[in-house]
Amino acid sequence: MSRSEENVRLSVGEAELTVDPGHGCRISSLRIGGAELLRQGERYGCFPMVPWCGRTGNGEFRNGDVLHRLPLNSPPHAIHGTGRDTSWQPASTAAELAEGRVAFYYDLADPWPYRGRVTQTFELTGEALTLGLAVETYGDSFPAQAGWHPWFRRTLDGAAAELSFDAAWQEERGADHLPTGRRVDPLPGPWDDCFGMPDGVDVKLTWPGRLELTVRSRSEWVVVYDEQDEAVCVEPQSGPPNGLNTAPRLVTPIDPLEMTTTWSWTRP
Repeated sequence: MSRSEENVRLSVGEAELTVDPGHGCRISSLRIGGAELLRQGERYGCFPMVPWCGRTGNGEFRNGDVLHRLPLNSPPHAIHGTGRDTSWQPASTAAELAEGRVAFYYDLADPWPYRGRVTQTFELTGEALTLGLAVETYGDSFPAQAGWHPWFRRTLDGAAAELSFDAAWQEERGADHLPTGRRVDPLPGPWDDCFGMPDGVDVKLTWPGRLELTVRSRSEWVVVYDEQDEAVCVEPQSGPPNGLNTAPRLVTPIDPLEMTTTWSWTRP
């Protein structure tokens, strides 16, 4: 493990992870056997989506009878939460760092209307990376979501990524890019779509002859985005896009929102 003024790096076996807590606590680099898996650039890597995932329709959601409005950072919607635009603070002991684990937190603040804390954890081994997100309230209950938006490189050492997954349904996407509420049989890609996996997210990316990566989560929701030439995104999340309105999950003083995902890999 090494730490710079901006980044924290973990290294276990052939796996090297770099986290940038000052820039949304995103993973800026994940290298396996020297090969970079994530698209590089300040908007890319892998960032947390919290306290909501994907688009919130027209930047509006209700908590009971109270209507809240969020900044329209992807007009006409609010997208991907506030965590990716926030500087996070360290929350790890020296012993945890030595064991390949690191944690960070930030306190919810404007433009999010409720007070609370978000914690993100990273645990690296030679064969897998496990990520965790927890959302707690400082008082009032509120709906929230949590998830990750990784930008996996489309090609790795000349090999193009192949996607494989078996979803129970696809959320029909309307012209406004929000789910219509209708579930349909999964359609062929390219996708910018949410899929349902009741037994848990299980998506495989294979760069033939180079590496096989499996993204798993106990959550049943995943967004797959592969409309760009440079990257493929597999986004496990605690609810569907616009879920603050359509599938609210309340964070209460006795029931925080907790979300995990594990990326495991094998090399030929």
